[in-house]
Amino acid sequence: MTLAATELCLRAATVALLLVLAASMFADFRKVLAGRLATGFALGSAAHAVTASIGAAPVAAWHAPLIALSTGNIVVFWLFTRALFDDAFRLRRWHVLTWAAVVAFSFVNCMWIAPGGNARIAITMVNVLVLVFIALAVVQAITSWSVDLVERRRRVRVFIVAASALYGGLNALLQIAFAGSAGRAEWANTLNAAMLAGIVAAIAWAMMRVDGADLFTVPAEAVVLVKPAAAEEAADQRLVDALMRLMADERIYRQDNVTIGMLATRLKIPEYRLRRLINQRLGYRNFNVFLNNHRIEEAKAALADPTQAEVPVITIAMDAGFQSLGPFNRAFKATTGVTPTEYRRLKASAA
Repeated sequence: MTLAATELCLRAATVALLLVLAASMFADFRKVLAGRLATGFALGSAAHAVTASIGAAPVAAWHAPLIALSTGNIVVFWLFTRALFDDAFRLRRWHVLTWAAVVAFSFVNCMWIAPGGNARIAITMVNVLVLVFIALAVVQAITSWSVDLVERRRRVRVFIVAASALYGGLNALLQIAFAGSAGRAEWANTLNAAMLAGIVAAIAWAMMRVDGADLFTVPAEAVVLVKPAAAEEAADQRLVDALMRLMADERIYRQDNVTIGMLATRLKIPEYRLRRLINQRLGYRNFNVFLNNHRIEEAKAALADPTQAEVPVITIAMDAGFQSLGPFNRAFKATTGVTPTEYRRLKASAA
């Protein structure tokens, strides 16, 4: 079988698998932002599988929109990682505008910049942009991984992002290396198609091995508390009581840079067990949310206390363990539905 025929077969298999994944995600999780973005990412990846080509070649008018959508898919990938890793993430207008700008930039590259004799510059600019968004997605994965309390989601999401980022990064580097040299790129195109097919197959296999609710879930319906056996329940309850004493008596949540590893060390248990305890017994999916709820409860008590009516809100926030006013205001309003100042006013008028 020739390289061209092998490449065509790999592309066809990849597109078919991506369309099946997109249909599955849409059928099961279309009501969830991460699920909708996963569907869009799968469809955009299918467009990439159809259009991906290493080296410079003339682009037909019908082909350019597909290439542009394929390029814009890297923004969808970044947004997908945001939604997957952060249950509180919401899609904003500027996110959509960023995607539209990348798509438009890619289309202009295909239709006017590259045909004007600047193919290498055009391809390099687009792929540097791709690498930037891959870097943003990887940073998101790294910074939020440690506070995720859903163990299976922690493993699978890192695999999905690492695999996708690996392919995207290698593809972008190949594009930059072979820009303007279509004659030497046949083997690179076949390698590129093989890498994409392998990664898509691995992601599909990983998705079949995990409960989709661990990855794509509505926060309000996120956690089903697990009831263990009697002996295990008694041991877990002792640990929960010890953890709550750290929170209530020592107010450990006030300390700077509190980590789950620090709490596990204080409780003399492995970190994975504490993650499972907070997730399955207390119903939290994120460690920072667990800490912030304790901080907000302390702040609510202080704001409702008439003797602290003159204490500035920022002082109350810092005393409770927040590092600045902005995150405190956002977390407080997300929990109570009102700002700290409004909460204080409501409590004062009710007294």
